[in-house]
Amino acid sequence: MLPTVNDIQKSSPDPASSTYKRIVVKAGTGVLTRGSDRLDVEVMRSLVDQIAKLHQAGAEVVLVSSGAVATGRHILGAKEERRDIPFRQVQAAVGQSRLMGIYEELFDEHNIIAAQALLTWNDLSHRQSYLNVRNALTALLELRAVPVLNENDVVAVDEIGEVFGDNDRLSALVSNLVDADLVVVLTQVDGLYTADPREHLDAEKLERVDRVDNGTWTQGRGAGWGPSFRLPGR
Repeated sequence: MLPTVNDIQKSSPDPASSTYKRIVVKAGTGVLTRGSDRLDVEVMRSLVDQIAKLHQAGAEVVLVSSGAVATGRHILGAKEERRDIPFRQVQAAVGQSRLMGIYEELFDEHNIIAAQALLTWNDLSHRQSYLNVRNALTALLELRAVPVLNENDVVAVDEIGEVFGDNDRLSALVSNLVDADLVVVLTQVDGLYTADPREHLDAEKLERVDRVDNGTWTQGRGAGWGPSFRLPGR
């Protein structure tokens, strides 16, 4: 669930008074496919509708979206068990254009420009390329476009499911890159647990975390997103 317009705008309609002016939203494959073998366009439509409301309220939104590999696998009719790196690169190449095409159509319905950017670890680990990406994203936001980011699985094989971890780490890095006020990680897990609730029936949900330490990252690791999640400025 994304922040509502009321969360973004206080009593004044002036965007300068917004609680969260710049937001990074991460949507993983499981969310976009709703656990199936293909993209769920209605889920994507709902996501874009919510982003559009934030955009219209004056917020700047960066969308970090997975889903290219799963989309390519469905288009090619590939079997789930085939997971070798070269074939996953093929799936990403086939699926990324379809994924972005859907986003473009959905954002067009709101007269919002969607801009694709595919990134690798190297892009964000070297100062010059880091600054280049930062400048490009900042310019897009100033033009009121919505950057749609994904990891570039076609050219950087290390990133496929490992370095960025289904874009969790990428969304955290990008939040620092653009000085985001808020990071929203959309996930199939409904909170932070003491262990992975899919594997441990006795896992307990933590309703509140007052202090983030190494123990918190360890607990989050079981759910697949914890060690990669960072608040802006942390």
